[in-house]
Amino acid sequence: MKYFPQINMAKTGSNIIKLREAKGYSVRDLQSELGFDDPQAIYKWQKGKSLPRIDNLVILSELFETPIERILVVEKDQGPFDLYRPFFLRIFGEMAYNIEIVLMLKS
Repeated sequence: MKYFPQINMAKTGSNIIKLREAKGYSVRDLQSELGFDDPQAIYKWQKGKSLPRIDNLVILSELFETPIERILVVEKDQGPFDLYRPFFLRIFGEMAYNIEIVLMLKS
């Protein structure tokens, strides 16, 4: 099984708050700039309950003067070896890397 990176919604929400505050925007300012009738979507982003659509990410990127990649917090999902890496390294030392290769080939 292949493991893909995932967007961490909670950390992305916290990041949106930091970037917004760093540029001096209020939630109402973003609401106005994005053309929203109410601020609920922005609050949901900040609480990690949802993510901005790509068109809104493009606008946020311009407002925050930062690339979209710096707005989203992307984390690599852990594979089976990642969970047990400390154990394997402690018990098997350098052989642990061979075990990792075997596990990767089987998945």
